Amino acid sequence: MIRDYVPGDEDPVVDVWRAASAVGHPFLGREFLEQEALSLRNMYLVHASTRVVEVDDRVVGFISMLGHEIGGLFVDPEFHRRGLGRSLVDDVRHIGALEVEVFARNEVGRRFYEQCGFIEVGSSVHEATGETILRLRIG
Repeated sequence: MIRDYVPGDEDPVVDVWRAASAVGHPFLGREFLEQEALSLRNMYLVHASTRVVEVDDRVVGFISMLGHEIGGLFVDPEFHRRGLGRSLVDDVRHIGALEVEVFARNEVGRRFYEQCGFIEVGSSVHEATGETILRLRIG
């Protein structure tokens, strides 16, 4: 079931983010990831439009939108390959074209977005990490 995020979802959402980041971002340092966890709590969940996906009344994934940009899309690795991430993308497709940035070295994320039909439209260097970021678009 996909539904709107509510403040009581904060801890499960951060837990999902941590588990998924361990798989998708093993190349990022612990300090950077801890700072991002704080940003997730204090910025994204406050300012973004977030939807969560539940399985058996447990939050196992989420998508946070900043306008037409996917600010974050994460699914607990235990629930990968079940179509939940694609369902979250489909859930927000009604707003039109979508964009997302993904680390070039995040093979899991890049493969997922490619399978959803996103195409690369640009790249840049992520200032805080020095990593290459790809900008992808669909629609």
